[in-house]
Amino acid sequence: MHVQLVNGAPLDVSGARRPWLCYAIRTAGPGHVDGHADAHPAVASRFGLGPRLLTLVLSSALFALPAAASAQAADPPTIVIVGASVVNLDGGPAVTNAAVIIAGDRIVTIGPAASTAIPQGAEVIRANGRWIVPGLMNMHTHYGLVLPGRQGAELAGESEAALALRMAANARMSLMSGVTTTRSTGESRGADYALRRAIARGEVVGPRIFTAGETLNVTGGHGWGIGEEGLDSPEALRRAVRRRAFDGAEWIKIAISGGIADTHGDIAASHMTREEVAAVTDMAHRHGMKVTAHSGSPGATLEAIEAGLDCVEHGYFLTDEVLTRMADKGVWLVPTIVVAQRTVMEFFKKIGSPDWYLDRVASVGESHFTMLRSAIKHKVRIALGTDQFPYEPNDKTTATIREAQYYVEAGMTPLQALRSATIETATMLGIEDRAGSVQQGKLADLIITDADPSKDITALRGIKLVMKGGVVYRNELAREPR
Repeated sequence: MHVQLVNGAPLDVSGARRPWLCYAIRTAGPGHVDGHADAHPAVASRFGLGPRLLTLVLSSALFALPAAASAQAADPPTIVIVGASVVNLDGGPAVTNAAVIIAGDRIVTIGPAASTAIPQGAEVIRANGRWIVPGLMNMHTHYGLVLPGRQGAELAGESEAALALRMAANARMSLMSGVTTTRSTGESRGADYALRRAIARGEVVGPRIFTAGETLNVTGGHGWGIGEEGLDSPEALRRAVRRRAFDGAEWIKIAISGGIADTHGDIAASHMTREEVAAVTDMAHRHGMKVTAHSGSPGATLEAIEAGLDCVEHGYFLTDEVLTRMADKGVWLVPTIVVAQRTVMEFFKKIGSPDWYLDRVASVGESHFTMLRSAIKHKVRIALGTDQFPYEPNDKTTATIREAQYYVEAGMTPLQALRSATIETATMLGIEDRAGSVQQGKLADLIITDADPSKDITALRGIKLVMKGGVVYRNELAREPR
């Protein structure tokens, strides 16, 4: 199937596994859209998208094609960022007043601006006095997030098409906020795989996505819905892991304890048996996949660690004993501290969270923060994740940046907090050889800030440029055309 773009360039979308991702838009280049439903009646009609919804999404610039098909065969563009300092994540001296040359999607040269030759025809971005930082990474995202309350009621019965559009909108805004890589930790109906493919093909703007697909739930456990078939035996869980491996997940997520969003039960309850967890980790590792667990339970987490768990999400009530074991075994922690602290309350008010939900948030906040302090003290490996949309407003910044600030408040240095959002997350994903730091040969995923976040983490509040794969998606700096 080919979609004819308004500029005349055909886009081959025959490989898409979700037809509702095939759409046509007026494109004015990266990050700019002028979309109208009357220009796309076939798309609206065929896939059941009302004109109002289609117009809203396109006119709000939620989708964009970074380049027309006719430009895909051209030589990769060269961009040179001049005058900024490059943050050193190893704690050494920064490269000051640097010239960073990017060709295509890679960083090819980093050197002093005074002695680095600018290639002929390169586009120059002047960033004098500013700081070049790796693109941020967020390891706990749900682009299709639905929580109890008014928002949940409004999204009840959401169609596949509407879900895909909403997730793509959230992905785009996440990238614009400076987050260039994310890990999805529980999505539905395969929309995360479709979104990841669409972003990789340049049909949708968003971060690089790693995903766990749908969470593996047992009957009555966290995330399970009435009427759903729970995975209640080691064999059922093995089959589910095999299916997610076939779908293309890099991770498996299991829910081994209760959670804030559950209407019932203890958040620290243990929902899966040791044998069930071991079945998941064994099958996942056979497929080269890692396993992470939603957990607030010390007992369930200890059992899961012994069964080969790779990562823990949240960890609300984890004890020193558990954290010591995690540090010894190299098990990662993704704290999502931001969802249980005071600055998140505006978000919950916005989505109409019910009183019972707010009470459960309040019940874990203090313990959650104490756990984070202890995890830092015990040198547990920490990768940043929020369990909010990465771009979600929080304390006059984004959830991602406020999460990093909480790490500093809990005992990290600014450099450690920055690493948790960059090279540490890349290491957890197994991509540290090509992402997570600003180095020659690595992907050109970076942001530019007014000040040095390795010295003051709040400098991340002053992002001026966002680049992913050598493409500038947001820029408030001066550009000199080729």
